[in-house]
Amino acid sequence: MSDHTAVSAVCHGYDDKKYDLELSPRPIVSDGEGGDRTAWLTILGTFFIQFCTLGNINAFGVYQDYYTRTFLHNRTPSDISWIGSFQLCMQYAPGVLVGRAFDAGYFHHMIALGSVLQVVSIFMISLTQRDQYYQVFLAQAVASGIGQSLLFLPSLSIIGQHFKRHRALATGVGVSGASVGGVIWPIVLNQLSQRTSFENAVRATGAIAGVLLIIANLVMKTKPHPTGAVALKPKLMVILTDWPFMSSIVGAFVVGLGLFFPYFYLQLYAVDKGIDENLAFYVLAIMNAGSVGGRILPNFIADRVGPYNTIIPCLATSAGLTFSIFALQSFASVVIFGILYGFWSGSYVSLIPTLIVQSASHCGEHGTRMGVAFTLVSVSMLIGTPISGALLHSADRKYVWFKPIVFCGTMLACGAIIFALSRYLFVREGRGGARGRLV
Repeated sequence: MSDHTAVSAVCHGYDDKKYDLELSPRPIVSDGEGGDRTAWLTILGTFFIQFCTLGNINAFGVYQDYYTRTFLHNRTPSDISWIGSFQLCMQYAPGVLVGRAFDAGYFHHMIALGSVLQVVSIFMISLTQRDQYYQVFLAQAVASGIGQSLLFLPSLSIIGQHFKRHRALATGVGVSGASVGGVIWPIVLNQLSQRTSFENAVRATGAIAGVLLIIANLVMKTKPHPTGAVALKPKLMVILTDWPFMSSIVGAFVVGLGLFFPYFYLQLYAVDKGIDENLAFYVLAIMNAGSVGGRILPNFIADRVGPYNTIIPCLATSAGLTFSIFALQSFASVVIFGILYGFWSGSYVSLIPTLIVQSASHCGEHGTRMGVAFTLVSVSMLIGTPISGALLHSADRKYVWFKPIVFCGTMLACGAIIFALSRYLFVREGRGGARGRLV
C-alpha cells in the first residue's frame, strides 16, 4: 500500500488529485474504531454541549409562548421568533471561522470561551425587563448565539477524530443530548416558573448549564494526527466547487426554512386550540423525547446503508407529518404528532454532520466543511421561523395556521428532492461505493 492510499484509508476519504498530500516516509499507525475510554468520554462531552446549546434552542417554544402572551405582549409572534431564529443563526453563522479554527487546533480554547459566554448570557436573560425587546434580543439572540457557535460545531467535528466505521452512531449518541435537553429544559422552565418566577427558572437553567459545560471541558480530548503523516490542510476553493457537497448544502438551506416551525410554535398552537395549558406545557418535551430515538436509531442504520439513503426518507416523512398538523385538535393528537415529528426531524439533524464528513477528501478538512455548511445554512435558520411567524399573524392579531403549515411542509418536501439530486451527483462521481449502496 502506498503512503497516499494509507492516508485515504485512515481518513476514510476519497482519492482526489486536487489535493496535495504531504507525508513523511515513516510508517503510518492506523487509528482505532472509537472503542477506547477517551473516545466515549469525548462523546459524553458532546452530549452535554448539545444539551446546553441546540437543546436550549429546542426549548424556545416555551420562550415564544411566554414572550408572546406575557413578557413581550406588545410584539408580534414574528418579532419574537426573530430572537430564537437569530440565536439559531448565530450558532451556525460563524461556522467557517470556527471550523478553520478547529482544524488549526484551537478546540479547547473555543469550548472554554463558549462555555463562559453561554452561561453568562443565560443569567443576563433573567435580568431583562418586561417589554424591553432589545434587552432580550441582545442577551438571548446575540450573546447566547455567539457562545453556542463556539461550542456547537467543535463538539460535532471532534467526533471525526475518534470514530470512523461507527461515526454515524457515535454522532447520533452525541447529538441526542440536544433532544434530551429539549425534553428537560421546557419542563424545568414551565414547572419552576409556576412555583417561583420565570426569571428564577431561567437562572436555574443557567446553573445546570454551567455544571454540565464544566464537565464537558474536562472530559473532551483531541486526537493527534497519525504518526508519520503531516496534517493535510483544507482548500476552501476545492470545497466550494465540490458540487455534490454544495448541492446538499442547498438542500439543507431549504430544509432550514421549515424544519423548526413545530419546535417554535407547537406549544402556542396547542394553547390556541384550547388545550389545557398545564398539558400544553409538555408538548415540546414530548416532541424532543421523540427525537431522542430519531437521533440514534437512523444513525445506526446509516452506518450500514449510508447517510443519503437514510436522510432522504426521513425528510420525506417529516414533510408528510407537517401537513397532518391540520388535523390536530386534541392533546392526544398533538402528542402523537410530537413524537413522530420529533423522531423523523431529529433523524435529519443528527445525520447532517455524518453526511458532511462523508464528503471530505481527508481528515484535515472536517471542521472547514462543517463550517462552510453551517455558515450558509445559518441564513435559512435566521429567516425561516420569522417567515412562519409573519404568515401566522393576521392584521387583526388572529393566528392563521394554514399558511405556515403549508410553507413548512413544502420546504421539507423540496429539501428531500434536492438531497436526492445531491446523492445522484455523489454516486456519479464514484464516491458512494458499488451502485451507491453506501451513500
